[in-house]
Amino acid sequence: MNSPILHTRRAFLRCSALGGALTGTVPSFLAATFDRLHTEAEGSAIAATTGRDATILVLLQLAGGNDGLNTVIPRLDDEYRKARPTLGLDGAAVLKLSDAFGLHPALKGLQTLHDEGRLATIHAVGYPNANRSHFRSTDIWMTATDSDQVSSQGWIGRYFDHACPGADPVIGVAVARQNPLAFASQKPAGVAVNTPEAYRYVAGDDPADDEEEGAGGDRFYRRMTRTDGDALTGSLDRTGGSIEAAGGTPPSGSALDYLERTALQAQVSSDQIRSVSERVRNRAAYPNSRLARDLQFVARMIAGGLSTRVYFVSHGGYDTHTQQAPTHQRLLSELGDALAAFQSDLGSLGQQERVVVMTFSEFGRRVSENASGGTDHGAAAPLFIIGEHIRPGFHGVMPSLAPDQRLHGDLQFTTDFRQVYTTVLEQWLRTPAAPILGRAFPALNLFA
Repeated sequence: MNSPILHTRRAFLRCSALGGALTGTVPSFLAATFDRLHTEAEGSAIAATTGRDATILVLLQLAGGNDGLNTVIPRLDDEYRKARPTLGLDGAAVLKLSDAFGLHPALKGLQTLHDEGRLATIHAVGYPNANRSHFRSTDIWMTATDSDQVSSQGWIGRYFDHACPGADPVIGVAVARQNPLAFASQKPAGVAVNTPEAYRYVAGDDPADDEEEGAGGDRFYRRMTRTDGDALTGSLDRTGGSIEAAGGTPPSGSALDYLERTALQAQVSSDQIRSVSERVRNRAAYPNSRLARDLQFVARMIAGGLSTRVYFVSHGGYDTHTQQAPTHQRLLSELGDALAAFQSDLGSLGQQERVVVMTFSEFGRRVSENASGGTDHGAAAPLFIIGEHIRPGFHGVMPSLAPDQRLHGDLQFTTDFRQVYTTVLEQWLRTPAAPILGRAFPALNLFA
């Protein structure tokens, strides 16, 4: 009995980027995989959307718990200075945004975006019964659950499942060693790219794999069909870069089929990303920081026409328990300068209209400084939204800093973070939020 083979070029190419990764005769399991992916893609609006006409969300994590009160500063609030006799910033030194509020002096890049009408600041974003554990609170933000619930799926992963069935693997790109929990989904979606300057998918660990360039595809598929117990995974290449397929629970079908499909997606994603990186050039000067390099890479991917709807970037180091002032100044300088360069680059590349950036951190810091010149884990904090189509200025309510108005020493939240997610999902990504977040949350008036 002959094995079924995908014979026609037409059937082969109908799977778009997946078809483009292969040439010649295709084994039966790949034919089945292609047919399944094609079936899922048919009828999906996102599958027909090109990388040049869809809106894009860039999530920027400020990992460690950013001190919101020394980021967006209540310039005229006496309670702020009483709580922070050492760390409190003088109103004259603060970058003025309004009579009541200003930015840390290191955030000149964000002040420019504010003055240009491209920065929205949302006061006191958090959630009920705030958790002060880095890990648990990060999980809550990543999954959009209540503080007493646990989920294995992220809010962006649920967006992929609900709104983007059949989409290319690069529907989500995380500039990280592995995908964030926010990307975890029922079906594999999204890729993680580590070390953007030197990434590619490596199918195996045999040095010979690097020698015969023309035979790479055949080697790849031979490895995919091996049954000797060796799992097929993406591994670090010999220049230090990697690309990994997103995690998730295997869809219906055999485990082997799931591995085959996941590996194929990783290979195709790597080819797409390397191709874009080689032909697209940035048009703005970026500062010398890891965050700036990551955003520089994201700008190239956006300009290159990938079908990515969500990018994820992380900027760490915000856990400032001791000697906060110099560390926080450095981090905020990196943040503001990198975001200003990114926005300038998007404008020069003709992509600024399509992109919104949203920052978030797992929690803010305590209102009062500690005895070590720092601040401890708190609750609510401000959140930034950056883009051409946002309503600039301040949103939400800044709560009182008076001691009797604090919640166990923390700033009370006045905007649930899932209200922000609802707004971004419905008004920017254009999809119903309730099925993704589990229930309805009131949207904010963030987009013009």
